[in-house]
Amino acid sequence: MAVKFIEIRVKGKPVQVPSAEIAGRTVVVKGGRVKIASISDEELAEGELVKDPTVFAAELKRSGLKADVLTFFQRVPDATPKFPFSFELENLAVVPVTTFDAWWEKLPQESRKNARRAGKRGVEVKAVPFDDELARGIHKICNESPVRQGRPFWHYGKDFETIKMEHATYLERSEFIAAYFEGELIGFIKMVYVDRLAWILAILALGSHNDKRPMNALLAKAMEVCAEKKTGFFVYGNYVYGNKTDSSLVEFKRRNGFERADYPRYYIPVTLKGRIYVALRLYRGFSGLLPAPVVSALWKLREKFYRKKTPAPVAPVAE
Repeated sequence: MAVKFIEIRVKGKPVQVPSAEIAGRTVVVKGGRVKIASISDEELAEGELVKDPTVFAAELKRSGLKADVLTFFQRVPDATPKFPFSFELENLAVVPVTTFDAWWEKLPQESRKNARRAGKRGVEVKAVPFDDELARGIHKICNESPVRQGRPFWHYGKDFETIKMEHATYLERSEFIAAYFEGELIGFIKMVYVDRLAWILAILALGSHNDKRPMNALLAKAMEVCAEKKTGFFVYGNYVYGNKTDSSLVEFKRRNGFERADYPRYYIPVTLKGRIYVALRLYRGFSGLLPAPVVSALWKLREKFYRKKTPAPVAPVAE
């Protein structure tokens, strides 16, 4: 098997990583002292990611990739662990899709009020094609503030062509929902269809128009599209990140009908170093080993740090 380098995005930055084709999948290797092998863009890869982990790991060893650990996950709704390997439960923010009315009626009154408020204040929400006009609007949104969710925003400061390229992936199975106010793009959602899932790959809005609640209106329109297309599940990334369980983003997802769905992520050692890494559960990372209250306090300190450091206005979280 030939090993070659491909470009991926890590925290919004292009990085060259070694890769190889294994069992019809593009496998990439990342990491410092411990090299972790995973399927490229695994969240968006269709079908069962790994059918036979033992065979897959054996092929990984023969591929020439210098990997210590292989990791992959079972996709929602396949939540029951079916392989005899070490795993950790991860989580997603999910809405099981039936009808729009079923989702709408379960929302808190304030969430329904916020979605209606957008229309009353002149916000128009619709599905749109990806073109230069949309890309220019996205570029403006990305460059509104260097800080979002209390940390540096990965896409801030990038030029138009870079933003356009980064949002032009998977166009053959993507859906763009846009929110406009007086002809100006003030928010958008990019969904990618993956088997029976509609996966939010990007959702952003101008903080300067937060009073019009464009994020609520965007989610309502996206749910309408999902119901029409009969997707099985609507996914908004992780429900919680690590042990940070009390953020405004978690509350926003909850108020808009998203539920936590746990699924297994497997860690299969390939080398002796990998066996030690998996045995000690070092894949949890530093924040994953700390109690939730400590993690929450550290995140709040980080947010205060960036707010003081950044003179530009910080884009708020929609309510």
